[in-house]
Amino acid sequence: MIRSVAVTGATGFIGRHVASALKARDVAVTSIVRPGSRHKPPPDSTVVHAPLDADALRSAFAGIDAVIHLAGVVVAVDAREYALVNTEGTRAVATAARDAGARLIHVSSLAAAGPAPASAPHRESDTPHPLTPYGVSKLESERIVDALQGLRSVILRPGVVYGPADRAVFPLFQAASRGLMPLVGREDAAYTFVHVDDVVRSIVAAVERGDVSGPVFVGHPVPVTPRHLLEAIQLAVGRRSRMLRVPMPVTYAVALAAEAAGRITRRPMPINLWRYREMAAEGFVCRVDRLRDELGVAPSVGLKEGIAQTAAWYRMAGWLRSA
Repeated sequence: MIRSVAVTGATGFIGRHVASALKARDVAVTSIVRPGSRHKPPPDSTVVHAPLDADALRSAFAGIDAVIHLAGVVVAVDAREYALVNTEGTRAVATAARDAGARLIHVSSLAAAGPAPASAPHRESDTPHPLTPYGVSKLESERIVDALQGLRSVILRPGVVYGPADRAVFPLFQAASRGLMPLVGREDAAYTFVHVDDVVRSIVAAVERGDVSGPVFVGHPVPVTPRHLLEAIQLAVGRRSRMLRVPMPVTYAVALAAEAAGRITRRPMPINLWRYREMAAEGFVCRVDRLRDELGVAPSVGLKEGIAQTAAWYRMAGWLRSA
């Protein structure tokens, strides 16, 4: 029985939801927080300030039954940052978890598998072909976990995660409330989305059920197109907004300019050439059979319901005005 869990990236969007779910199950949670972080850790958790360094983490993981590894970099200016944090950071976490005798639940990404259309969704057995340095760093992190002898582990690959408190998708809600929504990327592309509640259920199942060999995709079985997403947001916001189709050449020009600006300022931009490659792909879709069959989780929060719930949270938090 799992009684204690350490969570890296505990101050993040998914981490806070995971910590809350574990506390509700009377599991003792240790939040691993980066030194100097200004983000508040989850309430009612033991806070340990430690970098992603094996020596520092060994003592933090002492006596812990399982480690949930969520810490990572999603946007960066330099590919080396992805490798340093997502790949080598995972090496440190995995090594410390093994040495502490703790099971590791490594939360990777569908990006590690690479693009796939709705007509031919990825299976876990497919050969991965990541498209960006982020995806490469996640795939390499998985290989490190798989290769580490003596480590008990489960690797999860979520699709696009959204839900209450998510900042990544929030600008689309703002755009909808203002009456104009940009439709960016290929209209025929599709993506595997998953509500954060279903991600948490998957992580908790991985903690409780034990080892599962190979990666497990996490997502809702119904793919989402850009238009479906914008329509769901319009409905949740309660305003019929105009959708402005942005041609791909325009998107590329903006990405090129943002790439240059990011390298000058050394600050990540909302769009760059890596992000453009993702938007120009045929989509990122996966099957979720193993999630159901081996972890017993069938994601149940559909897009409309999940987006409506997210909009309600934004209003309650004061991020979004009521319609």
